[in-house]
Amino acid sequence: MRASLLRDGLSGLVDLLLPMHCAGCDAAGTAWCPDCARELGGLHRVERPLLPPDPPAYALGRYRGAARRAVLAYKESGHRHLADPLARHLATGLRAITEHHQLDHRWWLVPAPSRAIAARRRGGAHMRRIAHRTSELLTAAGWPTGVADCLVTARGAADSAGLDAAERVRNLSGRVLLQNGRLPPRTAQLVLIDDVITTAATAAACLAALGTAGRAVDAVLSLTATAG
Repeated sequence: MRASLLRDGLSGLVDLLLPMHCAGCDAAGTAWCPDCARELGGLHRVERPLLPPDPPAYALGRYRGAARRAVLAYKESGHRHLADPLARHLATGLRAITEHHQLDHRWWLVPAPSRAIAARRRGGAHMRRIAHRTSELLTAAGWPTGVADCLVTARGAADSAGLDAAERVRNLSGRVLLQNGRLPPRTAQLVLIDDVITTAATAAACLAALGTAGRAVDAVLSLTATAG
């Protein structure tokens, strides 16, 4: 915990000392400019062979251009200040899903898990950080929202970069596990959140793990998705 706080503090100090540039286009003076923000301004249905038709899966933008650069800057390059604008996009997207499907406005966010080695390298699980910020934003706006950080990736799972769909499924088979003490209430309305959907192997493994505990997911929401 202390090490994580120290890393976050150093990251914030660097942000103060160095000129800020947009993660999407490198424009000076802002971390995430309005023009680049438009690339995460939609709500697109995502369909993959690994995903069941229910729950519906959505992405806010394509995994390309400024959106891709922002996700990578946040996840891989230590730009933790991007958690706030990315969380704002997720909050907006979740409101749209709620209205479109006429769902309740009380949500529990379930962040997709990171491999332990990746989380250590990144200074913490990146989607957990975004989940808590999204929860804060929605709750402050009158949408009571909790976070159920109840999924972990077991040892033995490899980095999924470069793996095809079948390899990703084998890689995660039996390796997305539940932390029973962190499960959401049984009747909670759940949304699984992630940064990018490629083959949807991660989302499918998360849905399966939650299903074993009798937790049905009402929606999947990702910042980005690949073309297919």
